[in-house]
Amino acid sequence: MLVNLYNKTGNTTGQIELPDNVFAIEPNEHVMHQAIVTYRANQRQGTKKTKIRSEVSGGGKKPWGQKGRGGARAGSTRSPLWPGGGTIHGPKPVDYRMNLPKKVKRLARKSAFSARAAEQNIFVLDEMNMNEVKTKTFSEMLKALNLGNTSVLVLTPEYNKTLYLSSRNIPNITLNAADKVSTYDILTHRKLLILKDAIEPIVKTFEGGI
Repeated sequence: MLVNLYNKTGNTTGQIELPDNVFAIEPNEHVMHQAIVTYRANQRQGTKKTKIRSEVSGGGKKPWGQKGRGGARAGSTRSPLWPGGGTIHGPKPVDYRMNLPKKVKRLARKSAFSARAAEQNIFVLDEMNMNEVKTKTFSEMLKALNLGNTSVLVLTPEYNKTLYLSSRNIPNITLNAADKVSTYDILTHRKLLILKDAIEPIVKTFEGGI
């Protein structure tokens, strides 16, 4: 499919071909949903934990005699009934990790790219060279492309520290290397701004499978 090619001033400099097998397939909503659920599950730490009575230190001595006090019979000061005692039915560590087959992950990302392309929410930029960290320059470029008031995922051929530092303080803007992008990243941003040189790395991530 053909899309417009833009420069940093927001002007169209021509058109560029995006591979149909990545950007023009029929989006599969089911696998995209699976990818999002899996991604969010894998972000959960599941590390909450409280100590039961056998794990709380102390309490080795019987606090008082079994008989004669007229009170409850106590065998340990670490009973869950006492302050400083163990916890009953407290949280335990849980592993929330989920896995998807590689082909399903690929199909989900292709579907996400194709969905954004069908919405005409993909913009291809010819280049984005910056010699110094300058948030204002980055912000002005987004405004020139009419991307200043929406969430934008910027895809670069590789990690670029100057671009990253220039964009990180702009609300709703995420900059990522093209070969590291996930279905979650694509679908949680309304627009995609892809550098021309990042298209090839995107396509290479789908080689050898669906």
